[in-house]
Amino acid sequence: MSKNTLWVTQTAVLAALLIVMQAATAALGNTIVTGSIVNLILIISVMIAGLSSGLTVAVISPIFAKLLGIGPLWPLIPFIIAGNIVLVLIWHFLGKRTFGKPIVVYIITLIAAAAGKFLMLYIGIVRVAVPYLLNLPEPQAATISGMFSVPQLFTALIGGTIAAVILPLLKKAVKN
Repeated sequence: MSKNTLWVTQTAVLAALLIVMQAATAALGNTIVTGSIVNLILIISVMIAGLSSGLTVAVISPIFAKLLGIGPLWPLIPFIIAGNIVLVLIWHFLGKRTFGKPIVVYIITLIAAAAGKFLMLYIGIVRVAVPYLLNLPEPQAATISGMFSVPQLFTALIGGTIAAVILPLLKKAVKN
């Protein structure tokens, strides 16, 4: 199989998995579950299939979520994409380092990536989009601000923790 074919296949499968999981868990109405799964798949995408795959999945997932009727307001999509990209970039540049044992590297990476994504979403959505770009009644503004604050930190930490546990196994399986 050529590199291009492998890239397209891996990226398509991971993007489809992410979109299906978003749709399946959206019915639960629990953003912690959905967000954790999204972050897990973003991390697996970059760590198994590479940076370009991780970035592609990071960009298309919120767009497809919105098109499927489970995503947030359109003006928030660029901020979500930016948060996803921060998560993917940190996992790519820190998570692939070989200093120390992989689990130590993964723990450092998951904390840095969760904090980075949280900050991007908090500043972008809570501090910029909600007060300046959206003209929402206060209850709706408060709900959106609440969704894109501390829960985002938790979902990135949960997804990253699961990734740190399963990545060594996935990497071994992919090699074989």
